[in-house]
Amino acid sequence: MRIDIITIFPNMVEAPLSESLIGRGQAGELFEIKTHDLRSFTYDKHSVVDDVPYGGGPGMVMKPEPILEALGKIDPENRALRLITSAAGEVFTQKTAIEFAGYERIVMVCGHYKGVDQRVVEMGNLREISIGDYILTGGEYAAVVIADAILRLLPGTMKDFGSAEEDSHYSGIIGPAEYTRPEDFGGCRVPEVLLSGHHEKIRRWRLGNALHRTRNRRPDLFSNRTLTKEENDILDEYETDLKRTETEKCQK
Repeated sequence: MRIDIITIFPNMVEAPLSESLIGRGQAGELFEIKTHDLRSFTYDKHSVVDDVPYGGGPGMVMKPEPILEALGKIDPENRALRLITSAAGEVFTQKTAIEFAGYERIVMVCGHYKGVDQRVVEMGNLREISIGDYILTGGEYAAVVIADAILRLLPGTMKDFGSAEEDSHYSGIIGPAEYTRPEDFGGCRVPEVLLSGHHEKIRRWRLGNALHRTRNRRPDLFSNRTLTKEENDILDEYETDLKRTETEKCQK
C-alpha cells in the first residue's frame, strides 16, 4: 500500500508516522507514506493556498487550484481512493479502517483553515472523512489517525495480528478488561478465570465482559449490534456470575 498525504504542514504528519509500529513498517517497506507540501503545487510568487470566503465572514478557505493540481500530479489516472479530512465528512470508524485497508493506493488531502472550496471535493472525487465531532488545529492530526488505523491492519505491521482482532471496536464492541502481574494488587485480585488456563472459559469470560462493558459504557454501539444466540447466552452467564462474585467489583 502507498498513502500520499497532501498538507501545508508536512512535519505535523511525518513526525508521528515515523514512530512505533508505523515507523517500523515503513522502514521494513511493508508500505509507503509520502507527504507533499501543498505550496509546491502553487505558481504564484507567494505560494498562496487560501483566500477569503465568498459571502464574507471570518476565516480563510483553501483555494481549489493547488489541491486539484496536486491530485492531478500525484494520482493522474484517478485510480487511488481519494480522501479529504473534513468536519462535515462521514465519521471514521474501525469498519471504515478495515474497508480502506483493502486499497493499494490512498491519497489524503488535509483540510485546514475554515475548510476547502467545495468544488475541490466534487471535481477531485474526494470522499470527506471526519474523525469525530470536535475541532482540531488542522486536518493533519486527523490524517495521522486515519493512516495509523489503516496501516496497522496490513499484514506484517503487527507481529501478532490476533491482538488487533481483539482490540476495542474491531468487531463493533469495546474490548474486555485486561490484567497483568501481580495477581493481587492493593487487595484487588485478577479474576480467577483468567488464571485458570482453560481457554474456552477465558474466551467466554472475555466476550461476556466486553459485551457487558459495551452495553453499560457505549449503549450507542450496543444498540447497533445484533447479538447471536451464543453471545446472548454468554452475556447472561457473565452477568449472573457478576452478581454472585464480589471480586468482580474491581473490574466492572
